[in-house]
Amino acid sequence: MRENPENPIFGPEDPRLDPPNPPEIKPARSIAKAVSWRVVGTLDTLLLSFVVLSFLGPFFGLEETSGTEKMKTAISIALTEVATKMLLYYMHERLWSRVRWDRALDEEGNYRGGLRRTATKTATWRVLASADTMLLGLLFTGNLATAISIGGFEIITKLILYFFHERFWARVSWGIISGTPDPSDATKTEN
Repeated sequence: MRENPENPIFGPEDPRLDPPNPPEIKPARSIAKAVSWRVVGTLDTLLLSFVVLSFLGPFFGLEETSGTEKMKTAISIALTEVATKMLLYYMHERLWSRVRWDRALDEEGNYRGGLRRTATKTATWRVLASADTMLLGLLFTGNLATAISIGGFEIITKLILYFFHERFWARVSWGIISGTPDPSDATKTEN
């Protein structure tokens, strides 16, 4: 028995699988997704940074500081991350809007990504975003072990949060312009 090959990442081999007028994903949708994710992500980074600085920082050689100082450092990391991550997320989202792998058209003519696409998108974003958080952690603490700890814990929490964020947005059709039907399809059904 022959197995069906997987669809290629950069487009279907069979032209029937590639609609002539695919839906368009508007930049405003990417911006809205970036903002909604940034709110969730910033709160997570703020909490993780404060916890790591409070409980693990002394083990990594950070000098003991007050809770207020730890919170200031956590806020600095989280707020700087707002700018860096908004830009990185927007670029990541625009790149993925061009990748055709593991997405299909629904009844309304909108793209819906499959679970493998969501999982892969989650992983690629997490690598990029955690590297950014580690760099910011290093910048604001001056301690590599603390920076890696903040970024390391965030990998776990944000993988889960991002996966559910993507599944939520996969159900939202706002910002997706349905493709127009191909006129040649109408003549094929009439004959």
